[in-house]
Amino acid sequence: MMDPEDAAGPSESPASASAAAAAKKKNSKKPKYSKFTQQELPACKPILSHRWVITAFISVGVIFIPIGLASLFASEQVVEIVDRYDKACVPSTYSNDALAYIQSAKTNKTCIRSLTVPKKMKSPIYIYYQLDNFYQNHRRYVQSRSDDQLRSKAYEYDTEDCDPESTTAGGPIVPCGLIAWSLFNDTYQLSYQKEDLEISKKDIAWKSDQQHKFGSDVYPKNFQSSGLIGGAKLNKSIPLSEQVDLIVWMRTAALPTFRKLYGKIEVDLEANQSIAVVIKNNYNTYSFGGKKTLVLSTTSWIGGKNDFLGIAYIAVGGLSLFMAITFALVYVIMPSRPFGDPSFLTSNIITPAGQSN
Repeated sequence: MMDPEDAAGPSESPASASAAAAAKKKNSKKPKYSKFTQQELPACKPILSHRWVITAFISVGVIFIPIGLASLFASEQVVEIVDRYDKACVPSTYSNDALAYIQSAKTNKTCIRSLTVPKKMKSPIYIYYQLDNFYQNHRRYVQSRSDDQLRSKAYEYDTEDCDPESTTAGGPIVPCGLIAWSLFNDTYQLSYQKEDLEISKKDIAWKSDQQHKFGSDVYPKNFQSSGLIGGAKLNKSIPLSEQVDLIVWMRTAALPTFRKLYGKIEVDLEANQSIAVVIKNNYNTYSFGGKKTLVLSTTSWIGGKNDFLGIAYIAVGGLSLFMAITFALVYVIMPSRPFGDPSFLTSNIITPAGQSN
């Protein structure tokens, strides 16, 4: 007769049992325990009572409305002179064919405009040119440049992204691409009380652009030398890091209406005085229905004239106060039940059949 122990077979050794347990643990899909995987991390779950909600809306209104009023007041202190000149500078003989006027090399592009100072303008006074209906954000236009070429002379031949303004018979174009090729080339000369006003170009470009994006060893080469001239020419003896007009232009605008800094006036202008502006109307915006505007502006702590910022703050603050008053009236008229009222638990609700859920 066989012994029961022999019938059960030899007992499993501890080593094999440990190996089996290790293999089972290795093949297990159970995640490693942690408070993060088991969602046991401490969490704050605030209860938004009516007091907290009303207080939050009142706080937003009390903070935003004064900021909006201060922004509007600062914007009102900014003095601007805005003069659109693209149509006014076209001679009457070309009034019906402005494109022929701007494309002809024989027409006189000089235009004299008279501006009146509405209020006293304290220096520095910033001079901007504004273009309308000019899409610098077009994908092909934005990509038509070589940042490596702008940064270092070693990448002079890196023009693969610059078509159609990449190379000429004399070699690569520096700076290449459509953005540089279309550089704004209208010029302004201002006189005040029969004296010429000096237009300073100091600090009109970002220092980071001058130091890191445009190289001090990169000089214009073969620029605007082809048959079709796009815009302004560059001085071949000045490195790109000092070509501030180019640097300002190369920072492309996101919207089709934009302003770019042309220069600064470092003297005060008195109210009701006249400024004579001699404009060289060279830039062709007539082929695509664009507009050109000269802007003289002072600044405040929020920058230039911008009423939208103040209006937005006041609107948000006023809406918050309105919501606070609305919630307060609703709470007074229809007070909410106390938190934790057991009578509203679903287990205590009696169904029509007379059975509790």
